[in-house]
Amino acid sequence: MMSIRQRKEIKTTDVSEDFPAQEENVKLENKLPSGRTNRRLWTILSFTIGGTIALCIGLLTSVYLATLHENDLWFSNIKEVEREISFRTECGLYYSYYKQMLQAPTLMQGFHGLIYDNKTESMRTINLLQRMNIYQEVFLSVLYRVLPIQKYLEPVYFYIYTLFGLQAIYVTALYITSWLLSGTWLSGLLAALWYVTNRIDTTRVEFTIPLRENWALPFFAIQIAAITYFLRPNLQPLSERLTLLAIFISTFLFSLTWQFNQFMMLMQALVLFILDSLDMLPAAKATWLYGIQITSLLLVCILQFFNSMILGSLLISFNLSVLIARKLQKNLKTGSFLDRLGKLLLHLFVVLCLTLFLNNVIKKILNLKSDEHIFKFLKAKFGLGATRDFDANLYLCEEAFGLLPFNTFERLSYTLLFYAYIFVLSITVIAALVVAFHNLSDSTNQQSMDKMGKCTVNLKPETAYNLIHTILFGFLALSTMRMKYLWTSHMCVFASFGLCSPEIWGLLLKSVRLCNPKRVIFLPYQFFFFWPGMMDELSELREFYDPDTVELMNWINSNTPRKAVFAGSMQLLAGVKLCTGRTLTNHPHYEDNSLRERTKAVYQIYAKRSPEEVHALLRSFGTDYVILEDSICYERRHRRGCRLRDLLDIANGHVSMSSHVRGLSPGDDGWPRRE
Repeated sequence: MMSIRQRKEIKTTDVSEDFPAQEENVKLENKLPSGRTNRRLWTILSFTIGGTIALCIGLLTSVYLATLHENDLWFSNIKEVEREISFRTECGLYYSYYKQMLQAPTLMQGFHGLIYDNKTESMRTINLLQRMNIYQEVFLSVLYRVLPIQKYLEPVYFYIYTLFGLQAIYVTALYITSWLLSGTWLSGLLAALWYVTNRIDTTRVEFTIPLRENWALPFFAIQIAAITYFLRPNLQPLSERLTLLAIFISTFLFSLTWQFNQFMMLMQALVLFILDSLDMLPAAKATWLYGIQITSLLLVCILQFFNSMILGSLLISFNLSVLIARKLQKNLKTGSFLDRLGKLLLHLFVVLCLTLFLNNVIKKILNLKSDEHIFKFLKAKFGLGATRDFDANLYLCEEAFGLLPFNTFERLSYTLLFYAYIFVLSITVIAALVVAFHNLSDSTNQQSMDKMGKCTVNLKPETAYNLIHTILFGFLALSTMRMKYLWTSHMCVFASFGLCSPEIWGLLLKSVRLCNPKRVIFLPYQFFFFWPGMMDELSELREFYDPDTVELMNWINSNTPRKAVFAGSMQLLAGVKLCTGRTLTNHPHYEDNSLRERTKAVYQIYAKRSPEEVHALLRSFGTDYVILEDSICYERRHRRGCRLRDLLDIANGHVSMSSHVRGLSPGDDGWPRRE
């Protein structure tokens, strides 16, 4: 690629004495327009090719995941009840509201049924749009009823194809983020390939389609790509405004579609706080991003009929505290190294105290207890005291909320992703530490400023943002396995960016002959080494098989009244709601305090309680039928101490804490192969 540098000034005496040099400069001047034209044409061609590949690989990933789903369940051939049963646990609950909206005589009656719902929790009328993040189901049901596609596409396919289509957007956003960071679309291609070849650890959409994270993560990826572009220096005003709009829309949609949005964005706010405090990104841009987070959450709060859990979130308290503390400490970024370090520690203390104070005040005013189970779980998880709390122990005994298994790194290493990630991360962390040290040095000294400028050339704000982002989300994934999908997808972006970025790695990558992005050896490795395995996976055919659950749903439909109330495990009752439309006593959406208490009361059917006590509890919820499950009575998935009946006996005080042994053994959730 042609590069042009600015000519040095030529003294008059030099010109008169050295005419050939002047003639040579004139020739170079004549060549400049042609060089600029060629460079512009090359940029347009590269952008066109890279953009086309981004769209194609996103669509191919979507088709690949949809094919795996079809091959695993033989989805096109099984009965409707089997399709619905395949939406396990809370997935079935969410899909039931899409089905409910489609079955409503009119859209208005469908909305009314969601706002005044008395079938999800017996003897109680709740607003589902307030309690749950199901606006996406509402939107899809309206779209399906309005569009002329009923004759050509079944409702369930319209639903699952939308989710697989979002995966195309997800991969394209990862591709673009890596491209923006590295400056070459080959980096984006490598990120997308790593995402696909590490599918087991980067996504679970093909077997948990309606899960909230599968709706939310594509918008989160778009937001990260937009923030990466927004943090670039010297953006044109129009580009900056359009990017801010993209950040706002993606943040809003991410917040609207996932109940855990506030915790993810709290991590993101911490990233901005760290970088702003270390002067590694413009303070004005950080303020814009804080404001967008707050505005998006408040807008979601309004749409969810003023959901108190959103108002009492730590994110809103933290962002407000940061903005207040910044006003109180206007001279935070002045002084010597020790002065700035002391001010930084004081700033951190002020923000922490303000956050806790504001959050406690808001929760006291709103009488908010919906998220207290999360803090009990975190307290028990990190060994801050043993607990008899049923909800906390229930989370602790679930594999998804445990530590990230070591075999995850073995799988990621097999595709070379983990090795590349550690390599890039190590170098970038060292560079960031050097930059942070220079930024905390005496900022009043012009010489120090010059040194700082030289130091920050190789660590741009967008690079620093993605670095801290991947570190914090890495800690989150290591502590809670369910959150690994946030980390592993960004791991693909960060590793590919580092390997393909000559501006950052320069001499280091040149020493191993990887400075030129066209020579990246990981691309052919991904293609040729994993292509046969992917083809074998696509040729592997299985079939959904769960005759006991199918028989149960058919029996309920045939032998029980439409208004009958069913009690049982949260996971199974979600399927009962979807397949039969019967009223439930409890369900898997565990974010409400009264529902958690109700679930614990229903589960007393498995505890050491007298029949009279259990009967009284069940009748208080209007229960007509109880579903007892052999898988719980003779539970083998968990070892002793983590079985449901053990957790209940501990919470009830029937078993001492010393006998509580936590631990998990992997379950067998495979289906038989198709003959």
